[in-house]
Amino acid sequence: MVEDPGASLALQRLLQLASPSLPVGAFAYSEGLEAAVECGGLQGADDVGDWLAAGLEFTFVPLDLAVCFRLHEAWQHQSMESVTGWSRYLLASRETAERRAQEQHLGHALAMLLSGMDEPGAADWRIGGAHASDISFAALWTLAAVRWGIAARPAAAAMAWAWLENQVLAAVKLVPLGQTRGQRLLFELAERVPAAVERAATLADDQLGGSLPGVTLASTAHETLYSRLYRS
Repeated sequence: MVEDPGASLALQRLLQLASPSLPVGAFAYSEGLEAAVECGGLQGADDVGDWLAAGLEFTFVPLDLAVCFRLHEAWQHQSMESVTGWSRYLLASRETAERRAQEQHLGHALAMLLSGMDEPGAADWRIGGAHASDISFAALWTLAAVRWGIAARPAAAAMAWAWLENQVLAAVKLVPLGQTRGQRLLFELAERVPAAVERAATLADDQLGGSLPGVTLASTAHETLYSRLYRS
């Protein structure tokens, strides 16, 4: 069997996009996990696993991943109206000031990176650009995916993996968890990703959106923590 060079290159690009070395600052955000640990709600790997599994199922799948599919299709069809519309939808769905600021910061950082790599269309999303006010991380993630020949499902799976990895790495520092236990937890949570991606791909527009009150309250509480390691 002859390997498709295009598929091989797309895989390399996907690995680069999902790498923790991508300089967008995602490692600086715990998304309320820091506050949940501080108040004693998360005391070990099992607690963290339940927290992240719920986040994946009830918010990340019906919101981030579902919108990711729509953004990927919009970029393929070069429909800026759809891209900006779904990006605004995702930004408006962030329930706290910290989460909105995170969405904007990561989006602008990825826009700056892609613009520096001469990717067409990325510069318009940088601070001061035509679409800067509509920014979301997923909008620039899917722009990179389309430009680099990465299909929608792998792009969504990589986004889910990157989110889980950042959250587990935060838990390793905050709970704390040992490195081995953290990797084991990530290994276990990753088993949920294929089904999560498939579910996100089938959701209709009126099924989008999700919220976990506990996570929202933790994100709000994080804004007033006396001492913080993370920005959310």
